[in-house]
Amino acid sequence: MITDTPSSDQLRQHMADQLVRTGYIRSKPWRAAFLNVPRHEFVPDFTLRSQGSLHKYSQGDPAWLAAAYQDVSLLTQFDQDGTATSSSTQPSLMAQMLEALDVRDGDTVLEVGAGTGYNAALLSHRLGADHVVTVDVDPELVAAAASRLRQAGYEPTLVAGDGMAGCPERAPYDRLLATCGVGRIPTPWREQLRPGGVIVANIGCGIVRLVVQNDHSAGGKFLHGLATFMNARPTPDTVGTTAGKLVQPLLMWSGQTREIILPAVLDSLGPQFLASLLHPAVNDFALVDDEGRHIRCLFDPCTSSWARITMTGAGVMTARLDHGGPRDLWAEREPLLTQWRDAGRPGHERYGLTVSPDGAHLLWLDEPDGMSWRLPI
Repeated sequence: MITDTPSSDQLRQHMADQLVRTGYIRSKPWRAAFLNVPRHEFVPDFTLRSQGSLHKYSQGDPAWLAAAYQDVSLLTQFDQDGTATSSSTQPSLMAQMLEALDVRDGDTVLEVGAGTGYNAALLSHRLGADHVVTVDVDPELVAAAASRLRQAGYEPTLVAGDGMAGCPERAPYDRLLATCGVGRIPTPWREQLRPGGVIVANIGCGIVRLVVQNDHSAGGKFLHGLATFMNARPTPDTVGTTAGKLVQPLLMWSGQTREIILPAVLDSLGPQFLASLLHPAVNDFALVDDEGRHIRCLFDPCTSSWARITMTGAGVMTARLDHGGPRDLWAEREPLLTQWRDAGRPGHERYGLTVSPDGAHLLWLDEPDGMSWRLPI
């Protein structure tokens, strides 16, 4: 029972019990890990986003301890533009991904994205620290995570480097868990896993579970629930293009124009899921302009291609498309959304992904040999 001033042990108990009740924790070993690893020791300072505003917490704040055990992501690092670049993942999502790894005693795990070190601690508690390797592009994050892990009694291998390259020095691995967002599954990840190894990773706004084969191909289905992690960064000081920087330019640019009929409501979950897989590097956001019109904006930073979709009011799904650049982003996206509509608007958990030995990504519905779409590299 939680009192008005619960202790960290009580808060961990409450969090673990809640994760069991809601089905995110399904096994005793992972329940034990969440019961024993002190999340608060890995987040001495963090920021919570609530109802559009940010609130900062630190150890001197009386509300800090309870906030650290909420089932939410805790933002722990920001770039020079104020964009979050690291966090402690929402515990329910963390538990779902850890359970999906389906680890066995003796398995070795590569974690891509050290973050605060909390997830590495959970893995270390379950498997033993000598079976856990975690890599992060930011040396400062790695150093801080290593210090907190030691204080909590865990000493896995931590490496500062490009997580997209994995960690070949310690390969092969039995499992790989990525706590950062990727547009495509990197080839080194598949090559560094033993046949039968499992990858659990965030691609687009889905979480996919892939099993690696003898030829280094991999395939599997998406988990229930959608989530978007912070994208993997090629360097610690990488600053991405944010929607805030694009709003005014995208409202002002002129290009080719045509009327279109939308095959689906673009803000619904199915279209968002498919768009994130087809266009993982494309900035995609919605807004309402000064005249009250609903507008969808797309921008590809690699080619400076853009699209502005403005609802016209002439029909429920009628819009004006303005676009420019070498890619017609809407022409690329529209067929996939039309096929989704014609297939009866299936949920994202019915989709799966196959990655061939040469790195080609094939998205499929229900079965690998069923309706499928080759995703652009």
